[in-house]
Amino acid sequence: MQRKKTGRYVTISTVGEQAEAFIPAPLPPEPSIEWTPELRGKFDQALLALGRLDSISTFLPDISLFLYMYVRKEAVLSSMIEGTQSSLSDLLLFELDVEPGVPLNDVQEVSNYVAALDHGLKRLIGGFPLSLRLVREMHGVLLSKGRGANQTPGEFRRTQNWIGGTRPGNATFVPPPAKEMMDCMADLELFLHNQPETTSSLLKAALAHVQFETIHPFLDGNGRLGRLLITLLLCEEKVLKEPMLYLSLYFKTHRQYYYQLLNEVRLTGNWESWLEFFAEAVSATANQAVDTATKLVDLVSADRAKVGSLGRAAPATLQIHQAIISQPITSSGWLVKKTGITPATVNKCLASLVHLGIVKELTARKRNRIFSYGQYLEIMNQGTELPS
Repeated sequence: MQRKKTGRYVTISTVGEQAEAFIPAPLPPEPSIEWTPELRGKFDQALLALGRLDSISTFLPDISLFLYMYVRKEAVLSSMIEGTQSSLSDLLLFELDVEPGVPLNDVQEVSNYVAALDHGLKRLIGGFPLSLRLVREMHGVLLSKGRGANQTPGEFRRTQNWIGGTRPGNATFVPPPAKEMMDCMADLELFLHNQPETTSSLLKAALAHVQFETIHPFLDGNGRLGRLLITLLLCEEKVLKEPMLYLSLYFKTHRQYYYQLLNEVRLTGNWESWLEFFAEAVSATANQAVDTATKLVDLVSADRAKVGSLGRAAPATLQIHQAIISQPITSSGWLVKKTGITPATVNKCLASLVHLGIVKELTARKRNRIFSYGQYLEIMNQGTELPS
């Protein structure tokens, strides 16, 4: 479907040249979405997959442990799209106050992402609405340290930005000028609050993501925040009880097609192709998350059974094993603080876990040895090693 009212272009003047900046029309699209049987079917499949994903929180032994790692996996993937080289292991080492294997700026960016998501979720749980104020707050956390700290954290841009190229004149895309950008964001906030009309949650998340990326309201961090917006919206609208849907891996895997579809929406108003892609992304990601959770439950159960064979040493070793689940790269010193078990007993338990093949030591020293729950990390890492 060709839509005339996708937005409008305005001419902006830059140093020595002019460029065309795009101002998107307010949501929802006009004319309204054409719900073909295929598109409707894909949205139905996506909603079913979300239902299955939401239900796994009832059978996971400790949902907080799963979320702790899953959020960090998402932080790594979302930051990879922006060019960082940090891995999940690097982030865990950083959080353990151990030097990661990549530049500190890279892992700091990933750590900021975890903190920004945590901030947003806590605000929503506290009853604060998903709003421009909350978006700015999260941006302030996202760019609080490391690279980007000089890009006005927590503030909407007051200058022109662009995507691709070295200046607006040769850019791939030029978002709205700063003055019009604020009007666009105000319209987006109204849409999030079901004005001018009520929009179903999954459709709202799909449309709002494109609109946010098109407006590009910050000097830096737009991609990461735009991806977070999807999860936050689904949590606020109670589609998900827990923040368990993250689309960064799917977007990363299909990066070129993702950018092509965003551009098609801007050029021709082809929302339908974007919505099909979005529904496929939700279905695939939700199903993968269920699969990951199931594998982790099976692994932990099998490993606990192995520990149970240790006899008198089993109770303390099970405590250490439980602590390692929450920090799959850990140190003997951290385990002492976490569990309150004596250093001598912690070291005996770790020796048992190494002997059983559950963990392995990454260092060869007598103090503050580092251990890895390798199979647990291997399951969580699936997909993060794809080429950029």
